[in-house]
Amino acid sequence: MKQSEEILGLSANEVKERQNNGQQNDYQENVAKSTKMIIKDNVWTLFNFLNLAIGVCLAAVGAFSNMVFLVIILVNILIGIYQEIHARNLVAKLAIISESRVTVIRSGKKVEIAATELVMDDIVLLAAGEQVPSDMKVVQGRAEVNEALLTGESELIEKTASDELLSGSFLSSGQCYAQVIHVGKDNYATRIAEEAKVHKPLQSELMNSVAKVAKFTSFVIIPLGFVLFFEAFFMRSDSTQVAVVSSAAALLGMLPKGLVLLISISLATAVTKLANKRILVQDMYSVEVLAHVDTLCLDKTGTITEGKMKVQKVEMLNDVTVTDFETIMGSYLAASQDNNITMQAIRDYYQENNQYTATDILAFSSERKWGAMYLENIGTVVLGAPERLVNAENLPTEVLGAQEQGYRVLMLAVAKNQKMVDAILPELEPLAVFEIDDPIRPKANETLAYLKAEGVDLKVISGDNPVTVSNIARRAGLEDYANYIDLSKGFNDDEVRESASRYSVFGRVSPQQKKILVKALKDDGHVVAMTGDGVNDVLALREADCSIAMAEGDSATRQIANLVLLDSDFTSLPDVLFEGRRVVNNLTKVASIFFIKTIYSFLLALICIVTNLAFPFIPIQITLIDLAIEGYPSFFLSFEGDKTKVRKGFLKTVLTNALPNALLVILNIVVVYLYSQSANLSAIETTTVMYYLLVGVSLLAVIRACMPFNPLRIFLAVTTTVGVYVAAFLFQSLLHIDTLTSNTLPLFLIMITISAIIRIIVELVKKRKVVPQLN
Repeated sequence: MKQSEEILGLSANEVKERQNNGQQNDYQENVAKSTKMIIKDNVWTLFNFLNLAIGVCLAAVGAFSNMVFLVIILVNILIGIYQEIHARNLVAKLAIISESRVTVIRSGKKVEIAATELVMDDIVLLAAGEQVPSDMKVVQGRAEVNEALLTGESELIEKTASDELLSGSFLSSGQCYAQVIHVGKDNYATRIAEEAKVHKPLQSELMNSVAKVAKFTSFVIIPLGFVLFFEAFFMRSDSTQVAVVSSAAALLGMLPKGLVLLISISLATAVTKLANKRILVQDMYSVEVLAHVDTLCLDKTGTITEGKMKVQKVEMLNDVTVTDFETIMGSYLAASQDNNITMQAIRDYYQENNQYTATDILAFSSERKWGAMYLENIGTVVLGAPERLVNAENLPTEVLGAQEQGYRVLMLAVAKNQKMVDAILPELEPLAVFEIDDPIRPKANETLAYLKAEGVDLKVISGDNPVTVSNIARRAGLEDYANYIDLSKGFNDDEVRESASRYSVFGRVSPQQKKILVKALKDDGHVVAMTGDGVNDVLALREADCSIAMAEGDSATRQIANLVLLDSDFTSLPDVLFEGRRVVNNLTKVASIFFIKTIYSFLLALICIVTNLAFPFIPIQITLIDLAIEGYPSFFLSFEGDKTKVRKGFLKTVLTNALPNALLVILNIVVVYLYSQSANLSAIETTTVMYYLLVGVSLLAVIRACMPFNPLRIFLAVTTTVGVYVAAFLFQSLLHIDTLTSNTLPLFLIMITISAIIRIIVELVKKRKVVPQLN
């Protein structure tokens, strides 16, 4: 009786019973953020709440023309929501095996069903090349399994009756019947993924800087708002609308809403550019995070290497001709059912033929490390590990040389006109040596050299043999390839943590140890990025500051990663680094323009409270500066290329650069106010001079950001200066200002000239301080 007929499997009633009991394999782990969570994260922020509260107050008093700033907030929210949902949906489409089908035995018959329809105790027929859809136990047959996606170990493991098969592993050779022992969330692969299910908060310096400003203003904005309104309404007897509008202007100026929008647009642009290069960014801020990364942890298989074995070279021995050898090899492959990754490489290299009839076929075994058959008119032909086919002293020099280079070496040998007896090999004559390798990715050497030159420390972490990993690292150009450690030798967690900074290459690493290594590097103050493609990488990816998954890898890694390399090629990482640096460096250059308003609004509010004077500007005036002075030039400057290394301290840098201009604004307003009292300027004249000087000092910051000049920057500086003053002239009534007159123009020219001279002096002093530090 045939083997398949001996196994009846479950009956229809038994299947139905298990389905009713919830024992079906239809659990879908999903570590990605839900739409509700994405919307919540982008809408419910302190920054948005403060702006919305001010908008509600303005709406309550009918000051609708002053509510234009809410458009900026809305656009920023929509960009964030769209980007995250779009990226999440693309990742969902990458689930290549989500609809995989399997062959089960039910009521004695073979039935093909979806993997999600499996139930507990189902008997599944698995063959070479298939992925194990659920945890199982072998009941009949023999197979060799690759568990690299689960453990990182590329060595094949032989499975026979009573052995367990883990979900996510692949059958490399053989065939077996296996009984389902776990379904859904109880599966091994799912349990590991579930540990990382909570969405990872991303640590972004840009995001954190804006959050710090919003947090600071949240402490002062409410009390300042109440005090400003109280003074206006009760002490100066202003109308409700005037009191609300003047108070709102002070509070709005403290919130760098234009900068938040520019950050979103800059990052969204970077995401789009990277998408064109086959790099999927799931979280916009991860582009910025990678720009700060100083330690990159790389997986070996599928990352540094292509993850596909190839025959690199075949050395002929004992004067066998190439033609004769190809005929022998073709006949061997035609008769063999072996289909592990090594045999696949050889099958890709040679064409099958039926020149010689094969008998006494013995499949390859990981335990024996060889397979054999008898070819008519040739003899017993054996393919396997060289040291298992001949004595050590008789090993060809070609074998030793290839092994030293880190290649996987197989040898084909023959016992002419002899047959095996009880799987005992006769004396063999070597015919050829195969040098087989998982090729290093093109440009891997160039990429690693570039990252190293840019100050990124490189770590190779793999579940594979440390010697093999070290050789791969050497051929990929890693300088410190010889500094490796085998973490399978009973190290405790503290010893694993200690090894993180001491070694560059880590072999036989478990999933938990990968996580410990990444955390140890972070605890040492490093910004860590991690690449991975298997379930064994999920915990470490979850721990890393920036996680990078390969599209060809497991679905759990794709869902949790910040970046997904759609071509599964890590050599595209410099493109992400360039984009991150461009965004951060350009934003650092222009962000000071936005923070000028934050600083002078806060200081002016305090001065107004002390002096019981009204805040000199209204929200619509501030919005024009947001759009014309902050938004327009900064938007175009943010697209310029800048690959220079990113320096930490974004917030400190931009606040330091913004402070001189903010103080100049305060100086100008105080001088104009005092002058207006002595010169009897009208309220509209005073406001007009103040606003034109505010615009002028802000333009000085734009001109500084545009230096050194190039054609684009000259264009931006000129058009911004001309455009904003033309807009102020054209929309005088909306802005509640007037034209400069013979009474106010001289004052404006004198003050803006003094401001420009002071700004130049400040820059010269700063340069003198910087030059000695550089020397």
